[in-house]
Amino acid sequence: MTYDEYLDGKPVVITAALTGGIQGKEAHPELPETPAEIAEAAAAVEDAGAAVVHLHARRDNGERAFSTERFQEVTDAVREATDDIVIQHSTGGTAAPDALRAEPLRTDPAPEMASLDMGPMNRGRRLTSENTRDTIDGLHAEMRDRGIKPELEVFNNGHLNEAFRILDDLEEPPYLNLIFGPGTLAPPSPANLQRTVDQLPDRAEFNVIGFGPHQLPLTTQSMILGGHVRVGLEDNSYLRKGEMATNEALVARAARIAEELGRPVASPADARDLLGVESRR
Repeated sequence: MTYDEYLDGKPVVITAALTGGIQGKEAHPELPETPAEIAEAAAAVEDAGAAVVHLHARRDNGERAFSTERFQEVTDAVREATDDIVIQHSTGGTAAPDALRAEPLRTDPAPEMASLDMGPMNRGRRLTSENTRDTIDGLHAEMRDRGIKPELEVFNNGHLNEAFRILDDLEEPPYLNLIFGPGTLAPPSPANLQRTVDQLPDRAEFNVIGFGPHQLPLTTQSMILGGHVRVGLEDNSYLRKGEMATNEALVARAARIAEELGRPVASPADARDLLGVESRR
């Protein structure tokens, strides 16, 4: 397959990560936390061009929540506020037992997609996301049983090996999320992104996250390489140096760049077709 054939008419799937589970309004005053705030943000990013919304749930005090009940509240609000956006739940978690990690998969209906971390990652000086193989395989089994498309979260090159370990057990096409940033994440550079993409099998689809100031250059490079992008306040609080962003503005910029590069922006229906996602609408 030539480069031109690969890019010819292939839509870019834009995922919006609205809130995350770590920072709160102290980091960004417009960070959505309540179900109503998250739903309002989801509607705005769908209008701006997002096909997928990556969801975390929060308790009333703003802290991260894992419970099915809280995810149900968030998902119900998002479905009510949006037309057709693909729902993706986070199963990541620092110092959370496996039983809690599976809770976001058990809403009714189940989310169409869910994140699946591929290995351990340090968060700050004293926190580690362990993500043992038992954890990964248990979450993957429940996703398969519930018809949920896993997005494989590749935080560094070692996690790519772990992704390859389960690749043959995935429905086509496997979908890998390549993440670049500080600490135990993959070092953020164009050369490193290119090397990582070069290692992927042709049948895989890939998405790219760049944290903070790396978001714009690395997601743009992903579009050039035929991949997809994730943007949003979970990963980056600024539109440009000194100017705070909104989820809607980050998605709108990604959509504009895709169109300038000759890549159409995927609708939710396009994203389901490309990624092999079962609609729950």
